[in-house]
Amino acid sequence: MKTVAFTTVDVFTTTRFEGNPLAVMTDARGLSDADMQNIAAEFGYSEVTFVLPPEDPENTARVRIFTPTMEVPFAGHPNVGTAYVLGQQGEIFGRPIGDRLQFEEKAGLVEVDLKRDGDRVLSASIRAPRPLVVGNAIPKETVARCIAIEPGDIRLAKHEPVVASVGLSFVFAELADLDALGRARPNLAYFQDAASPTVEGNHDFSLFVYVRSDDAPWSIRARMFAPLDNVPEDPATGSASAALGAYLVSLEPEANMRVSLTIEQGVEMGRRSIIGIDATKVDGVVTEVTISGSCAPVMRGEITY
Repeated sequence: MKTVAFTTVDVFTTTRFEGNPLAVMTDARGLSDADMQNIAAEFGYSEVTFVLPPEDPENTARVRIFTPTMEVPFAGHPNVGTAYVLGQQGEIFGRPIGDRLQFEEKAGLVEVDLKRDGDRVLSASIRAPRPLVVGNAIPKETVARCIAIEPGDIRLAKHEPVVASVGLSFVFAELADLDALGRARPNLAYFQDAASPTVEGNHDFSLFVYVRSDDAPWSIRARMFAPLDNVPEDPATGSASAALGAYLVSLEPEANMRVSLTIEQGVEMGRRSIIGIDATKVDGVVTEVTISGSCAPVMRGEITY
Protein backbone atom coordinates (compact mmCIF):
# COMPACT_ATOMS: atom_id res chain seq x y z
CA MET A 1 0.00 0.00 0.00
CA LYS A 2 1.29 3.47 -0.92
CA THR A 3 0.55 6.89 0.52
CA VAL A 4 0.47 10.44 -0.82
CA ALA A 5 0.62 13.53 1.39
CA PHE A 6 -1.99 16.26 1.17
CA THR A 7 -2.56 19.72 2.58
CA THR A 8 -5.92 21.48 2.66
CA VAL A 9 -6.52 25.22 2.72
CA ASP A 10 -9.55 27.48 2.58
CA VAL A 11 -9.07 29.83 -0.37
CA PHE A 12 -10.21 33.45 -0.84
CA THR A 13 -10.43 34.00 2.89
CA THR A 14 -8.23 34.54 5.93
CA THR A 15 -10.74 32.78 8.20
CA ARG A 16 -10.59 29.01 8.59
CA PHE A 17 -13.83 27.22 7.60
CA GLU A 18 -14.85 30.03 5.26
CA GLY A 19 -13.87 30.47 1.62
CA ASN A 20 -13.49 27.54 -0.76
CA PRO A 21 -11.72 24.40 0.51
CA LEU A 22 -8.95 22.89 -1.59
CA ALA A 23 -6.83 19.77 -1.19
CA VAL A 24 -3.32 19.86 -2.66
CA MET A 25 -1.28 16.71 -3.30
CA THR A 26 2.14 18.37 -3.12
CA ASP A 27 3.97 15.43 -4.77
CA ALA A 28 1.66 13.41 -7.00
CA ARG A 29 4.36 11.30 -8.65
CA GLY A 30 3.19 7.69 -8.89
CA LEU A 31 -0.52 8.49 -9.08
CA SER A 32 -2.42 7.35 -12.16
CA ASP A 33 -5.17 9.38 -13.79
CA ALA A 34 -7.70 7.06 -12.16
CA ASP A 35 -6.06 7.54 -8.75
CA MET A 36 -6.31 11.32 -9.13
CA GLN A 37 -9.97 11.18 -10.12
CA ASN A 38 -10.81 8.82 -7.27
CA ILE A 39 -9.03 11.03 -4.74
CA ALA A 40 -10.86 14.11 -6.01
CA ALA A 41 -14.17 12.28 -5.73
CA GLU A 42 -13.31 11.12 -2.21
CA PHE A 43 -12.62 14.67 -1.02
CA GLY A 44 -15.78 15.95 -2.66
CA TYR A 45 -14.37 19.49 -2.92
CA SER A 46 -15.10 21.54 -6.01
CA GLU A 47 -11.46 20.88 -7.04
CA VAL A 48 -8.34 19.02 -5.91
CA THR A 49 -4.86 19.66 -7.33
CA PHE A 50 -1.99 17.28 -8.05
CA VAL A 51 1.53 18.72 -8.28
CA LEU A 52 4.07 17.06 -10.58
CA PRO A 53 7.57 17.96 -11.82
CA PRO A 54 7.44 20.40 -14.75
CA GLU A 55 8.06 19.23 -18.30
CA ASP A 56 10.15 22.40 -18.82
CA PRO A 57 12.67 22.90 -15.99
CA GLU A 58 12.23 26.67 -16.37
CA ASN A 59 8.77 26.29 -14.83
CA THR A 60 7.89 25.56 -11.21
CA ALA A 61 5.59 22.56 -11.56
CA ARG A 62 2.95 20.83 -13.62
CA VAL A 63 -0.42 21.14 -11.92
CA ARG A 64 -3.43 18.97 -12.72
CA ILE A 65 -6.87 20.02 -11.48
CA PHE A 66 -9.74 17.58 -10.89
CA THR A 67 -13.36 18.15 -9.89
CA PRO A 68 -15.26 15.22 -8.36
CA THR A 69 -16.18 14.10 -11.91
CA MET A 70 -13.52 15.29 -14.38
CA GLU A 71 -10.19 16.98 -15.02
CA VAL A 72 -10.41 20.69 -15.94
CA PRO A 73 -7.84 22.76 -17.86
CA PHE A 74 -7.80 25.73 -15.49
CA ALA A 75 -9.49 27.06 -12.37
CA GLY A 76 -8.88 30.03 -10.11
CA HIS A 77 -9.09 28.90 -6.50
CA PRO A 78 -6.97 25.76 -7.12
CA ASN A 79 -4.14 27.90 -8.49
CA VAL A 80 -4.30 30.44 -5.67
CA GLY A 81 -4.42 27.66 -3.05
CA THR A 82 -1.70 25.53 -4.66
CA ALA A 83 0.63 28.52 -4.92
CA TYR A 84 -0.02 29.36 -1.27
CA VAL A 85 0.75 25.79 -0.12
CA LEU A 86 3.93 25.51 -2.21
CA GLY A 87 5.07 28.97 -1.14
CA GLN A 88 4.67 28.03 2.51
CA GLN A 89 6.80 24.89 2.16
CA GLY A 90 9.65 26.86 0.56
CA GLU A 91 10.81 24.30 -1.99
CA ILE A 92 9.47 21.79 -4.49
CA PHE A 93 11.20 18.78 -6.04
CA GLY A 94 14.47 19.92 -4.47
CA ARG A 95 14.30 23.47 -5.84
CA PRO A 96 13.62 26.63 -3.79
CA ILE A 97 10.45 28.59 -4.45
CA GLY A 98 10.67 32.36 -4.84
CA ASP A 99 7.90 34.92 -5.15
CA ARG A 100 7.09 34.14 -8.79
CA LEU A 101 5.88 30.70 -9.89
CA GLN A 102 4.92 29.23 -13.26
CA PHE A 103 2.51 26.31 -13.46
CA GLU A 104 2.11 24.14 -16.54
CA GLU A 105 -1.58 23.36 -16.98
CA LYS A 106 -3.81 22.04 -19.73
CA ALA A 107 -5.03 25.56 -20.48
CA GLY A 108 -1.46 26.85 -20.81
CA LEU A 109 1.19 28.42 -18.61
CA VAL A 110 -0.18 30.05 -15.45
CA GLU A 111 1.96 32.76 -13.84
CA VAL A 112 1.67 33.33 -10.10
CA ASP A 113 2.98 36.10 -7.85
CA LEU A 114 3.19 35.59 -4.09
CA LYS A 115 2.94 38.36 -1.53
CA ARG A 116 4.88 37.56 1.64
CA ASP A 117 5.49 38.88 5.12
CA GLY A 118 8.85 37.31 5.91
CA ASP A 119 8.44 33.56 5.47
CA ARG A 120 4.65 33.75 5.61
CA VAL A 121 2.62 33.87 2.39
CA LEU A 122 -0.11 36.50 2.63
CA SER A 123 -1.78 36.10 -0.76
CA ALA A 124 -1.32 34.90 -4.32
CA SER A 125 -2.18 36.52 -7.66
CA ILE A 126 -2.52 34.50 -10.85
CA ARG A 127 -2.86 35.52 -14.48
CA ALA A 128 -5.58 33.89 -16.54
CA PRO A 129 -3.88 31.64 -19.13
CA ARG A 130 -6.13 32.48 -22.08
CA PRO A 131 -7.70 35.61 -23.56
CA LEU A 132 -11.38 36.33 -23.11
CA VAL A 133 -13.62 34.28 -25.42
CA VAL A 134 -17.34 35.03 -25.58
CA GLY A 135 -19.67 32.31 -26.78
CA ASN A 136 -23.40 31.99 -27.39
CA ALA A 137 -26.16 33.93 -25.71
CA ILE A 138 -28.44 31.79 -23.52
CA PRO A 139 -32.21 32.40 -23.26
CA LYS A 140 -33.15 34.01 -19.96
CA GLU A 141 -35.91 31.42 -19.59
CA THR A 142 -33.30 28.64 -19.59
CA VAL A 143 -31.30 30.32 -16.84
CA ALA A 144 -34.42 31.02 -14.80
CA ARG A 145 -35.58 27.38 -14.95
CA CYS A 146 -32.17 26.11 -13.86
CA ILE A 147 -32.21 28.06 -10.60
CA ALA A 148 -35.96 28.32 -9.89
CA ILE A 149 -36.36 32.06 -10.39
CA GLU A 150 -38.54 34.09 -12.77
CA PRO A 151 -37.27 35.33 -16.16
CA GLY A 152 -38.09 38.82 -14.93
CA ASP A 153 -35.47 38.38 -12.18
CA ILE A 154 -32.74 38.45 -14.85
CA ARG A 155 -31.41 41.89 -15.71
CA LEU A 156 -30.69 42.55 -19.38
CA ALA A 157 -29.56 46.20 -19.26
CA LYS A 158 -25.86 45.35 -19.74
CA HIS A 159 -25.96 41.95 -21.41
CA GLU A 160 -28.02 38.84 -22.09
CA PRO A 161 -27.04 35.62 -20.31
CA VAL A 162 -23.93 34.53 -22.17
CA VAL A 163 -21.11 31.98 -22.21
CA ALA A 164 -17.61 33.36 -21.58
CA SER A 165 -14.20 31.98 -20.67
CA VAL A 166 -10.60 32.88 -19.87
CA GLY A 167 -9.65 29.21 -19.59
CA LEU A 168 -12.87 27.57 -18.35
CA SER A 169 -16.40 28.25 -19.62
CA PHE A 170 -19.33 29.53 -17.57
CA VAL A 171 -22.75 30.95 -18.30
CA PHE A 172 -23.09 34.45 -16.85
CA ALA A 173 -26.34 36.17 -15.95
CA GLU A 174 -26.94 39.39 -14.04
CA LEU A 175 -29.87 39.27 -11.62
CA ALA A 176 -32.10 42.14 -10.62
CA ASP A 177 -31.33 42.24 -6.89
CA LEU A 178 -30.05 40.39 -3.83
CA ASP A 179 -33.51 38.93 -3.19
CA ALA A 180 -33.43 37.13 -6.54
CA LEU A 181 -29.87 35.97 -5.86
CA GLY A 182 -30.87 34.59 -2.48
CA ARG A 183 -33.86 32.69 -3.91
CA ALA A 184 -31.79 30.81 -6.49
CA ARG A 185 -31.91 27.01 -6.10
CA PRO A 186 -30.32 24.65 -8.68
CA ASN A 187 -32.49 22.05 -10.40
CA LEU A 188 -30.35 19.21 -11.77
CA ALA A 189 -32.89 18.12 -14.37
CA TYR A 190 -33.00 21.56 -15.98
CA PHE A 191 -29.20 21.82 -15.91
CA GLN A 192 -29.06 18.52 -17.79
CA ASP A 193 -31.51 19.86 -20.37
CA ALA A 194 -29.51 23.08 -20.76
CA ALA A 195 -26.08 21.46 -21.18
CA SER A 196 -24.40 22.42 -24.45
CA PRO A 197 -20.88 22.62 -25.90
CA THR A 198 -18.65 25.18 -24.17
CA VAL A 199 -16.07 27.33 -25.94
CA GLU A 200 -13.49 24.69 -24.96
CA GLY A 201 -15.56 21.96 -26.61
CA ASN A 202 -16.77 20.28 -23.40
CA HIS A 203 -20.45 19.59 -22.78
CA ASP A 204 -21.43 21.45 -19.62
CA PHE A 205 -23.57 24.17 -18.06
CA SER A 206 -21.95 25.89 -15.07
CA LEU A 207 -23.95 28.96 -14.11
CA PHE A 208 -22.52 32.11 -12.48
CA VAL A 209 -25.18 34.63 -11.43
CA TYR A 210 -24.40 37.98 -9.91
CA VAL A 211 -25.72 41.32 -8.70
CA ARG A 212 -24.08 44.71 -9.04
CA SER A 213 -25.43 48.13 -8.08
CA ASP A 214 -25.30 51.36 -10.05
CA ASP A 215 -23.61 53.01 -7.06
CA ALA A 216 -20.82 50.40 -6.79
CA PRO A 217 -20.64 48.63 -10.18
CA TRP A 218 -17.27 47.01 -9.49
CA SER A 219 -18.34 45.48 -6.16
CA ILE A 220 -20.20 42.31 -7.08
CA ARG A 221 -22.08 39.64 -5.13
CA ALA A 222 -22.28 36.25 -6.87
CA ARG A 223 -23.23 32.59 -6.69
CA MET A 224 -22.08 29.69 -8.89
CA PHE A 225 -23.96 26.44 -9.54
CA ALA A 226 -22.44 23.40 -11.30
CA PRO A 227 -24.56 20.36 -10.37
CA LEU A 228 -23.45 18.54 -13.54
CA ASP A 229 -19.96 18.45 -11.99
CA ASN A 230 -21.31 17.28 -8.60
CA VAL A 231 -20.88 20.83 -7.28
CA PRO A 232 -24.42 22.01 -6.40
CA GLU A 233 -22.95 25.35 -5.33
CA ASP A 234 -19.37 26.61 -5.21
CA PRO A 235 -18.33 29.05 -2.45
CA ALA A 236 -15.66 30.78 -4.58
CA THR A 237 -14.94 30.48 -8.29
CA GLY A 238 -11.86 32.37 -9.40
CA SER A 239 -11.96 31.31 -13.04
CA ALA A 240 -15.57 32.47 -13.37
CA SER A 241 -14.80 35.72 -11.55
CA ALA A 242 -11.93 36.38 -13.94
CA ALA A 243 -14.07 35.72 -17.00
CA LEU A 244 -16.86 37.91 -15.65
CA GLY A 245 -14.45 40.73 -14.88
CA ALA A 246 -12.92 40.53 -18.34
CA TYR A 247 -16.34 40.42 -19.99
CA LEU A 248 -17.74 43.40 -18.05
CA VAL A 249 -14.64 45.47 -18.82
CA SER A 250 -14.94 44.52 -22.49
CA LEU A 251 -18.45 46.01 -22.52
CA GLU A 252 -17.30 49.41 -21.25
CA PRO A 253 -17.09 52.17 -23.89
CA GLU A 254 -13.54 53.23 -22.94
CA ALA A 255 -10.88 51.75 -25.22
CA ASN A 256 -8.16 51.82 -22.54
CA MET A 257 -8.78 51.15 -18.89
CA ARG A 258 -7.73 49.11 -15.86
CA VAL A 259 -10.42 48.05 -13.41
CA SER A 260 -10.20 46.40 -10.01
CA LEU A 261 -13.24 44.36 -9.03
CA THR A 262 -14.18 42.72 -5.75
CA ILE A 263 -16.43 39.68 -6.00
CA GLU A 264 -18.09 38.37 -2.85
CA GLN A 265 -19.31 34.78 -3.11
CA GLY A 266 -20.40 31.94 -0.83
CA VAL A 267 -22.38 34.11 1.59
CA GLU A 268 -25.56 32.05 1.24
CA MET A 269 -23.54 28.89 2.03
CA GLY A 270 -21.98 30.33 5.18
CA ARG A 271 -18.56 30.31 3.47
CA ARG A 272 -17.98 33.96 2.58
CA SER A 273 -15.21 34.43 0.03
CA ILE A 274 -13.54 37.58 -1.29
CA ILE A 275 -12.04 37.40 -4.80
CA GLY A 276 -9.95 40.21 -6.24
CA ILE A 277 -9.94 40.69 -10.03
CA ASP A 278 -7.88 43.15 -12.07
CA ALA A 279 -8.66 43.52 -15.77
CA THR A 280 -6.76 45.64 -18.29
CA LYS A 281 -8.11 46.76 -21.65
CA VAL A 282 -5.86 48.20 -24.37
CA ASP A 283 -7.22 49.52 -27.67
CA GLY A 284 -10.58 47.95 -26.95
CA VAL A 285 -9.24 44.47 -26.15
CA VAL A 286 -8.93 42.94 -22.68
CA THR A 287 -5.25 42.00 -22.58
CA GLU A 288 -4.73 40.77 -19.01
CA VAL A 289 -6.80 39.44 -16.13
CA THR A 290 -5.45 38.56 -12.70
CA ILE A 291 -7.13 36.74 -9.80
CA SER A 292 -5.98 37.47 -6.24
CA GLY A 293 -6.80 36.05 -2.84
CA SER A 294 -5.65 34.90 0.56
CA CYS A 295 -5.77 31.44 2.16
CA ALA A 296 -6.20 29.88 5.58
CA PRO A 297 -4.46 26.53 6.34
CA VAL A 298 -6.73 23.77 7.64
CA MET A 299 -5.41 20.18 7.51
CA ARG A 300 -2.47 17.94 6.64
CA GLY A 301 -2.45 14.19 6.23
CA GLU A 302 -1.90 11.17 3.98
CA ILE A 303 -4.09 9.23 1.61
CA THR A 304 -3.54 5.54 0.97
CA TYR A 305 -3.91 4.14 -2.52
